[in-house]
Amino acid sequence: MPTWGSPWPSASAYSDCARTRLKRAQGQLGAVIAMIENGEDCRRVLTQLAAVSSAVDRAGFKIIATGMRQCQAARERGEDPPMSEEELEKLFMSLS
Repeated sequence: MPTWGSPWPSASAYSDCARTRLKRAQGQLGAVIAMIENGEDCRRVLTQLAAVSSAVDRAGFKIIATGMRQCQAARERGEDPPMSEEELEKLFMSLS
């Protein structure tokens, strides 16, 4: 699995979009915690929790999509992509 120090994908390539989504999820999660602490209706809590989960999932998919584009661009330049298709698939499947 790539790390932040590895060549795939560059943090600047996806950081704005993923960071925005994750910050939104962070705020939503704080609201969910407050709802639980305040004893709010479980349907409302679960609806908000589903929104948090969706935001985190979308951030992950954005990161994978960026990596796929970077690998394709490397191939088009005649370079070896930083990750194999199998590695990308494994990362993608880890999100499901």
